[in-house]
Amino acid sequence: MSTEKPIISKYDQVRAEQIKYNAKRESGYREKALKIYPWICGRCTREFDRKNLSELTVHHVDHNHDNNPSDGSNWELLCIYCHDEEHTKFANHVRYGSSGKSEVKAATYNPFADLKAKMEGKE
Repeated sequence: MSTEKPIISKYDQVRAEQIKYNAKRESGYREKALKIYPWICGRCTREFDRKNLSELTVHHVDHNHDNNPSDGSNWELLCIYCHDEEHTKFANHVRYGSSGKSEVKAATYNPFADLKAKMEGKE
């Protein structure tokens, strides 16, 4: 009876490591989010494909990276630029606080209000 370990080829070793890495990666929230949501930035609507997918990030809506529900309710996909902007807004909010009411009133100006009269020359 031999106590020698079986010889594992370099290919088998690399392949086993790759399978382990893929399984670990698929269990992460990024891979889950990419399976749930379309590959489109939630802010600027830029579309992504496999070539530029590394520029699409998973943003935690509540800014808590430990809050990763499996339904993806705390995630949104943002491009790196919109993601940076979102974190800058959050940092400014934390640093400087709220600027008061955030309610934005509807626009009341109507640029076409007297268009008919202007077209008829009755200004």
